[in-house]
Formats: sequence, C-alpha cells, structure tokens
Amino acid sequence: MPPVDKQAVAAAFGRAAPHYQQHNELQRRSADALMARLPARRFTRVLDAGCGPGGISRYWRDNGCEVTALDLSAQMLAEARRQQAADHYVQADIEAIPLASAQFDLVWSNLAVQWCDSLQDAVQELYRMLRPGGVLAFTTLAADSLPELRQAWRAIDEKPHANRFLSREALDSALSGLRGEFALQTLSVPFADALSAMRSLKGIGATHLHEGRASRTLTRSRLQQLQLAWPKQQGACPLTYHIFTGVMTRD
Repeated sequence: MPPVDKQAVAAAFGRAAPHYQQHNELQRRSADALMARLPARRFTRVLDAGCGPGGISRYWRDNGCEVTALDLSAQMLAEARRQQAADHYVQADIEAIPLASAQFDLVWSNLAVQWCDSLQDAVQELYRMLRPGGVLAFTTLAADSLPELRQAWRAIDEKPHANRFLSREALDSALSGLRGEFALQTLSVPFADALSAMRSLKGIGATHLHEGRASRTLTRSRLQQLQLAWPKQQGACPLTYHIFTGVMTRD
C-alpha cells in the first residue's frame, strides 16, 4: 500500500469538522462496541487519539477523567476545543506523538489508525503512552469494507473509489507479540439512496483515497447509474464495514 498523504487526510477531515457529528453513526456504533470490551475499572488519565470533534473525549471528561485530545486535523481539534471536550489538545500524527511515555491509564483510538502508514508503528506509539497496567483500546477498518460502494462504481469505471484496508492476517501480523483481545465484526449502516450514502462518507471526512484518483464530477447521470447499481437491502442503500477491535493491557 503506498504511503498515506497525511496532509490530504488532515484536509479531508478538516473540511468535515463542522458537520461531522451529523454523519457519524458508524463512529458511534464502533465506539459503543469498543466501550463494551473495556475492563470495568476507572481511568484517571485518558488519551483520545484521533479525537475528531471530541465526542468521546467529552464522554471521558464528563466521567471525571483528565483527557488529552489528539488529532491530525487542526480544524477537528478546534471543534473539540469549542465543545470543551478535553483538558488538553495536541495536534499530531498518531505515528509520532510528541508526548512523554507512560502517561495514561487509557489510550483510546476509534477508527483512526487506518489513516496511518503502518499499523504496527501506530499501535507501538499508542502503547508507549500507557502506564504499567494501562489499557490500549482501538478500532480500525479491515479488508473488504465498503463492498457496495465498490460494486456501484464498477458500473461507471474501474478506478478505485474506496480505500483498501488490511486483511485479518495482516492485522494479526502487525500486532504479533502484543498481549490482548482482538475481534472482527461487521456493521452495516443503511441509507435512503446512493447520494445519502456518499454524503455520509464526505461528511465524516473519509474521502481521501490511499491510491489517489482522478477528480470526476458526480453528474446526475452518473448518480443515477450508481443508484441502479448499488446493492439494496430492504430498499435501502447500505454501507458495510468490517471493524477490527483490539484491547490490550500494558504489563
């Protein structure tokens, strides 16, 4: 997989920041699934890595934690600050966190590390932030996510219109040597039509492609082609995601 253009990723999420929470059903459902896997204990200091507009940061802060919100996008951090979501704000790359090691009881990262060059490097950097006994909890997208988007676009061209994510085997390999509990689950989010589905991707900033693409205007005729080609479920146009969850404790 080619290197990730971090500036393009930050720009895409920055554009999405003002209206992100109108489109983040997947993020909410993924966070709920990850939350259910956490050990029942109190976390004093929390790092929310890839915090977005700060919804989960605010959750931890409201529960009495001292929260550091970290994101690649300055606009996302500004939105989190506007929401008073955290105690501290850091604009940084998850693969190069400018903080001292062993500071946090919980390092949380929901659907962010798929935008890193190396999952192994990202997880090791997040793991570095943990105090002994601290918990790292993260989710990422796995291979074969967004099959409906791929199928619909094949009616128009053969160019990539969805990112390619790591297989379960590659995920396991990247995490080898780390003790934890790992799981893969499927979440499907229904939309009224193809346009709504595609707007949801734009609305959460997930429009940057790892492989790049030529800019093409989505004309009315192309949109009609996408609508006809989109696989339907009970009349809806779904987007299906395979979510990989990892929860590990530092010795």
